[in-house]
Amino acid sequence: MLLAINIIDAFTDTRFSGNSAAVEITDTWLADDLMQSIASENNLSETAFLVKQNEHYHIRWFSPLTEIDFCGHATLAASYVIFSRFPEQASITLYAKAVGSMMIEKSPDGRIKMDFPNRMPQKLETIPQQLLLGLSIRPSNVLKNAQAYFAIYDHEEDVLAVTQDKTQLMQLRPLDVVVTALSHGEYDFISRYFWPANGGDEDPVTGSIHTGLAPYWAKIQACCLSSVKARRCAVLRG
Repeated sequence: MLLAINIIDAFTDTRFSGNSAAVEITDTWLADDLMQSIASENNLSETAFLVKQNEHYHIRWFSPLTEIDFCGHATLAASYVIFSRFPEQASITLYAKAVGSMMIEKSPDGRIKMDFPNRMPQKLETIPQQLLLGLSIRPSNVLKNAQAYFAIYDHEEDVLAVTQDKTQLMQLRPLDVVVTALSHGEYDFISRYFWPANGGDEDPVTGSIHTGLAPYWAKIQACCLSSVKARRCAVLRG
């Protein structure tokens, strides 16, 4: 059996950089163990497998270790492959069991817009001890969504400096860990993604986790702006 494998560098315009993903489109699903073996041999952070059913593409993602529920950059890579094959198409629909339908659109300038679900994390009442032992710097807050624990730091320097104890973080499976903080530079926030239980030591770019990071930090910044406005109003009234 011959299979065409597409290797796509996502989130970059420079070859051999960004976050690479493999994409395979077949007429019917391959056996689960075969897809896992292919992903393990590819040894990329993710391999996306797609099958077209009723005008929509169903997609599944495999890391070198296991099947995962959702992957952002491999979805982008898969969309790029489909649009390259059918340049006349301006939109496609992808479906995955864990996240439902995703509308993907291609703009006239070639940019790809992906409509992902909002996976806002929720605060934890009890923080797992493995998480605290697994991070060299204690976070100021911890939240969780269906994908990962969110370790929130007050300073971006802590996010850059923190190291992980893989033995401890692996005990949190099936969840991974993202460490994040507001940025005082040109970005709104920064993050790093540790996933020893599901794929590797650290993922260079994790698109799926931004479905939680973006709404969380948007809410925090909105609250900060409201607080600043309230203080300004109080000063003016005074």
